Amino acid sequence: MGFFEKLKRGMNKTKSSFDEKISNVFKSFRKVDEDFLEELEEILIMSDIGVDTSVNIINNLRDRIKKEKIQDEEDVKKALREEMQKILDVADVSLHLNTKPSVILVVGVNGVGKTTSIGKIANRLAKDGKKVVVAAADTFRAAAVEQLEIWANRAGADIVKREEGVDPASVVYDAIRITREKNADVLIVDTAGRLHNKKYLMDELNKIQKVINKEMPDSDKEVLLVIDGTTGQNAISQVKAFKEEADITGLVITKLDGTAKGGVAIGIVSENKIPIKFIGVGEQIDDMEVFNAEDFVKAII
Repeated sequence: MGFFEKLKRGMNKTKSSFDEKISNVFKSFRKVDEDFLEELEEILIMSDIGVDTSVNIINNLRDRIKKEKIQDEEDVKKALREEMQKILDVADVSLHLNTKPSVILVVGVNGVGKTTSIGKIANRLAKDGKKVVVAAADTFRAAAVEQLEIWANRAGADIVKREEGVDPASVVYDAIRITREKNADVLIVDTAGRLHNKKYLMDELNKIQKVINKEMPDSDKEVLLVIDGTTGQNAISQVKAFKEEADITGLVITKLDGTAKGGVAIGIVSENKIPIKFIGVGEQIDDMEVFNAEDFVKAII
């Protein structure tokens, strides 16, 4: 199954919700007028796109409808897709890992699918011929290390782990040394599931970043924030909190196959100007793909 088919299937709940509501608006209004646009704006807001982003999309759509004299339902949908795509096309979605070694720091709160995402990304890199080392720096939960080890083994990656409670920054220090010894291409660092109100965990994240910057000053670095697509507007506040602590280079949106709240991806990008780099649409190790804005908006409208 190709990515678009996977995405379409995975985003089915979001698509059904969008399409049904938009079709109902067309049934209720005989022409594309101000009342129609207000109703459409409300649908976008209710679909977790967010108030400000929804207002901006409708303002742009209003201008296009006047300028291009759009009245047909399919033409309105096409224009709406294009406005959403403009928001999502904020930057290059590829990983920048041109140095050897390079590093990917993965952050996010517990339960978002962080460990699973690391396994899937490691698997993609291994398929591209890269040698990968994974650092289990979430030393606060033994279960997290065990789960990461299972995923690393499935992806064919080496794992660096220590006993529970060890200083996470020291695990990262060891992992950098081992990455060099093994002449690996990429080090992926897992971190504890930090909630924005747990200051000591954010302090640990800063320590880890300092170790990476000191030991790998010339290496390419990606900082990926994993977001659970089912959490809707709460995901936007998570992004803002993590942005204050780390230079987030990209987002990984997971669990979009189980939610009608897929529109939140548009709100997150609009408000933070951070590109979505990967999207998770299933449970299997290869159910993670490089994000494609055009396919995404087609899959939801």
